[in-house]
Amino acid sequence: MTNVVYRITWPKNGSENEERTVLVRVYGEGSDIFFDREEEIRTFESISSHGHGPRLLGQFAEGRVEEFIHAKTLSAGDLRDPEISALIAAKMREFHNLNMPGSKNALLWPRMRKWVIEASSLCSPEQAKEFQLEILENEIDALEKELSQSDQNVAFCHNDLQYGNIMIEDETKTITLIDYEYASYNPVAYDLANHFCEMAANYHTDTPHVLDYNVYPDLEERRRFVQAYLSSTGNEPSDEEVVQLIDDIEKYTLANHLFWGLWGIISACVTKIDFDYMEYARQRFRQYWLRKSQLLKGKTGISQISEEINDLVLE
Repeated sequence: MTNVVYRITWPKNGSENEERTVLVRVYGEGSDIFFDREEEIRTFESISSHGHGPRLLGQFAEGRVEEFIHAKTLSAGDLRDPEISALIAAKMREFHNLNMPGSKNALLWPRMRKWVIEASSLCSPEQAKEFQLEILENEIDALEKELSQSDQNVAFCHNDLQYGNIMIEDETKTITLIDYEYASYNPVAYDLANHFCEMAANYHTDTPHVLDYNVYPDLEERRRFVQAYLSSTGNEPSDEEVVQLIDDIEKYTLANHLFWGLWGIISACVTKIDFDYMEYARQRFRQYWLRKSQLLKGKTGISQISEEINDLVLE
């Protein structure tokens, strides 16, 4: 939905029996609005030097050449497989432990404020009114204040962990995370919230922009993922740690809806890729306003989550 990607294969050393394969990524029109391309390349190279993802093989003005990874891209259904989900959780914890160069401050909030300005300048007055862009900066300020009250574990996050950015090697069950365009330091609860929100999406249907929040992971699925995430380093988390992180994640889904809602508005104005970005944005904003009162007024707070988890254990 951002770039055009090609697999290029040709005979190696003139031999018909040996081939060389690379991935060529052509940057999507208008995508530079969302991130600094030079910074993204530095991030790509640094992640590669840590042994994650593909190697950078070359660059040109409109794109780059990457190592081709011989693995399977996950499907929407794969995210719900308990075994695969546990592997993703462990890989995310490993990714969050990377020590990356640059600022260690969360980029989420300043990036969204910048996007409000971009969206306001690009969309029509009718669209600005529909999405209430005039009050969105205040909304972001209030949300940042609310979510920053507790101790935040800020780490290097992928920030776009939909199923198309996760690959698995079938024989070894090795997980590889790809496409780091939105990667930055952020609260880990935000990155996990993003992953959960992506479970409502299936980009390989006739209506790829349509989100189904009826299939958002239930409490047991979220608990299982958080348990796998926290225990992947070998230390068993306490029940309090699990409950706290689940609660933080749910609250950060609000920031996630605003983030990708703004992305949808801007994308609708700058790209010609066949995807209904504006309707996608409407769904994200609709979910934000629907869930805001529930999540920020304690109706799904720690005590309730703790009680529900105890009920699950008893069952």
